[in-house]
Amino acid sequence: MPHPTRQRDLRLDFFRGLGMFIILIAHITGNPWTLWIPARFGFSDATEMFVFCSGMASAVAFGAVFGRAGWLMGTLRILHRIWQVYWVHLGVFFVTLLLMLAINMTGVFPRDEVGALNLYPFITNTGPNLIGLMTLTYVPNYFDILPMYLVILALIPVMMGLARADVRLAFAASLGLWVAATAGLNFPAELWFITPSDRGWYFNPFAWQLVFFTGFALMAGWIPAPPVRRSLVWLAAGIVVLSVPFAWGKIIGQVEVIRDVRQSAAPLFDKTNFGILRFVHFLALAYLAWVAVGPMGARLRQAGWIGEIVALVCRVGQQSLAVFAASMVLARVLGAVLNLAGGGALAALAVNLAGFALIIAVARLAAFFKSQPWKTATARPSPMAADLAPQPEARS
Repeated sequence: MPHPTRQRDLRLDFFRGLGMFIILIAHITGNPWTLWIPARFGFSDATEMFVFCSGMASAVAFGAVFGRAGWLMGTLRILHRIWQVYWVHLGVFFVTLLLMLAINMTGVFPRDEVGALNLYPFITNTGPNLIGLMTLTYVPNYFDILPMYLVILALIPVMMGLARADVRLAFAASLGLWVAATAGLNFPAELWFITPSDRGWYFNPFAWQLVFFTGFALMAGWIPAPPVRRSLVWLAAGIVVLSVPFAWGKIIGQVEVIRDVRQSAAPLFDKTNFGILRFVHFLALAYLAWVAVGPMGARLRQAGWIGEIVALVCRVGQQSLAVFAASMVLARVLGAVLNLAGGGALAALAVNLAGFALIIAVARLAAFFKSQPWKTATARPSPMAADLAPQPEARS
């Protein structure tokens, strides 16, 4: 079985970075820019991009460990990553809660930001829900992507073990989990509420692992990359175009037939259980994007200002976990500011550009700390140290 090598792929970094910008826009409440993100024109959205690219990145980062050091060491590497992401998830929750409480306490902002995130159950019933938060049995909707990612990470050793015997077993397991998810397999999201709730995780990990392991399989070499053919390009373009009337709100609101068809086909593009139309639409978009950037992303390697923008987006994509965590916190604050400013076009422009600048800064800062500059830094003697240093004796 071929194993991926540790080599950065410009296409992976670029599309992960692009997904981070779209996710930020989508999470700023009341943001008019959300009317123009891809999710408004098709069944899939930036979540698929994030999960798919995470699968590809995991094949590069973790697949090589399994191939070089064996299944046990690979599993330990996955457990280490789970440990990291788990604490990031808790950090995002508590920092966001703290900021929303602080915003409410100012009395300046018109919207109840704590209530907007449905966090009062945690405040009013803290003890049980703290247990739920730590055990991932209390998962508020806004904080559900990283828990999904945690479960999918835990599935990697299982899939690697099956793939060792036969890659088809891994494919069958992934497909079987997706089918089980559509039949109701999920985790509880509000297990500790005073009023019992049967709500499951909004992003069902047993369903969403399908798109993750599709990306993983492509990067790991378990399945070959699709050929570049005009017929496939037209097929993918047709799928994307035909989905627009059933996803664009303006058309849905004006055409009754489309509303009826969309309502009857709702399970096919259900987000929680990753409806099959979401998968088909995303694969079509991914294929078109893959063809558009050229072999090994050749068309992304541009000179001038276009190249600088691509490089900037790639830098954000290289630090996707740090950027994602920061954007989830920042988006709520930016949404509160936008609401306070009236939500107009100029306010939206300022808020979105500020958000872009902030996540770019986070990416730069994360890269700086990952480079561990203290390992290569040399000590600079202070003037006081120079004065105290022993002086050579003068020769007579």
